[in-house]
Amino acid sequence: MILNALCDYYDLKKDSMPGFGTELKEIHFVIVIDSEGRFVRFEDLRDAKKKRGQQFNVRRAVVRSSGVKANYLYDNGTYVLGLKDEGKASKRANAQVDKLQAFADKIFAAAEALPDNTELKALTAFYGSYLKPESDRTAMEADTLWNEVKSSSAMNMAFRLNGDTEIIAEKSQLINLDNNDETPDSEASEAICLITGKKCRPVELTASTMIPGSQATAKIVAFQTSQGYDSYGKSQCYNAPISPEAEFKYSSALKYLLGSRRNKFLLANRTFLFWSTCKDKDTELALDLGLMALFGSRDLSPDTGVNQIRDIFNAIYSGRLKSAGNDSFYILGLAPNSARIAVSYWAEMSVKDFAVHILRHFDDMDIADNHGDDDKPYAGLYNMVSACISEEKVSDCKTKMPEQIAKSIFSGTPYPMTMLSGCINRLRASKPLTRTRAAIMKAYLNRNTNNQIPITQMLNAENTNPGYLCGRLFAVVDKIQQQANNIHTIRERYMNSAGATPAAIFPTILKLSNHHREKLSEGSRIHYEKLIQEILDKFDDAMPTLLRLEDQSRFFLGYYQQMQDFYTPKSNKSEE
Repeated sequence: MILNALCDYYDLKKDSMPGFGTELKEIHFVIVIDSEGRFVRFEDLRDAKKKRGQQFNVRRAVVRSSGVKANYLYDNGTYVLGLKDEGKASKRANAQVDKLQAFADKIFAAAEALPDNTELKALTAFYGSYLKPESDRTAMEADTLWNEVKSSSAMNMAFRLNGDTEIIAEKSQLINLDNNDETPDSEASEAICLITGKKCRPVELTASTMIPGSQATAKIVAFQTSQGYDSYGKSQCYNAPISPEAEFKYSSALKYLLGSRRNKFLLANRTFLFWSTCKDKDTELALDLGLMALFGSRDLSPDTGVNQIRDIFNAIYSGRLKSAGNDSFYILGLAPNSARIAVSYWAEMSVKDFAVHILRHFDDMDIADNHGDDDKPYAGLYNMVSACISEEKVSDCKTKMPEQIAKSIFSGTPYPMTMLSGCINRLRASKPLTRTRAAIMKAYLNRNTNNQIPITQMLNAENTNPGYLCGRLFAVVDKIQQQANNIHTIRERYMNSAGATPAAIFPTILKLSNHHREKLSEGSRIHYEKLIQEILDKFDDAMPTLLRLEDQSRFFLGYYQQMQDFYTPKSNKSEE
């Protein structure tokens, strides 16, 4: 199902993706030669940080499992120039010599097929000289970039003729030259492709699709020989036949999504990819940008408000943005593993159903904020996770909570208990009760608990839950002290204990509040006394001795909403 969806996405976006047998590959260094095959200079294509190279459309890389197998017209420095791989010890002597010869042999074979090609003539002359033991490499070693090239044997290198604007590896005539790299084993019997349902000679090995944290050779589909996956005498990918065309499509689509800035976000050690089958470009763009604003980096779109994101999904749900009834939305969660890529999450739904889930999340997280405690104008996923963990960075989180929160948002299922407990623990560690933390507790309670009065966006004077009433009462006591003495010592000393064991704490703080009320004006004193009595009258029984975790969160919500109510203008209250 996943591979089929990726293949369909390739067909939908094929104009933006490499053609069959090709791929976008990073080239870090270019070796410039003249038409006679003589070395001219090196060119460094890396960025300012010396990490990323430039992307070129070249023939698809070969699949390497073991042994020597060279790419066509480009490869790493060990294959292209026979450089010693300083990063790892070779398992056998002269390994770089064999790799260099394999790379040159491909060029010689291509030159035989196209004897009049200028580029192949130059490359043949270059390697005809370079492979000789007595080859003169003085000009190459005298180049200013030689030391960097020599120490970067793992980076990709390619050739370009002096005066040309294209590297040789991206020449269309050479890319389309027939080769046997992607041809399935002719001795393999035909099988039914599990993706297309058509007869094919299946591929033996699939292409690597590395994700952050994984090995460079990691794959989403892989079989290890003699590891319990062999059946009926079949090994590797012959266990699950996939045609070369289907394998190319799904791996190309996966690489395209992994390289996209609009269709991917990272959460802890998980990589989430999302895409849709929307053919309307405006709808697709709005959907991608809305999701990136909600789930993307914490530094993304600081000026994007929650209402703007909400409007995007409202427009999709209501039909103001075009979306066909059969348009689907997909989410794929990937996790690095020791040998391959693990699928940690997969969901398929209609675009409208997904919009419903996102809108429900917005409603769950909607809570009044008249004091402006938060720096961010909306509570994105990173803000939510950051509010619930002790680590400074979300990427350092050791639990599965970030992934669980994301799954709840995607599918409309209850939020994880770890989200609520993490939020309460942060508050008990003397972290501030921000709008984000209040919204998290509200969202959890409204979606996860039954037979309880829902937590509204603003103060609900009719809510008689003991925890909520205790929170409201504590807010009144705190406000009286702040108005009387401009301090918050009651909040600093007693808030955590009042939220856990209210019956043991409130007699003390109510007695303190009596002294603070004496410093207020008569009008303010009467107002707060009435409010305290109104809240106390709502308790059905005595104040609870102990509050369970959910009622502790109601305590903090009652405190938060009562404090917000103090800052709400009277005109706004009357409108409600």
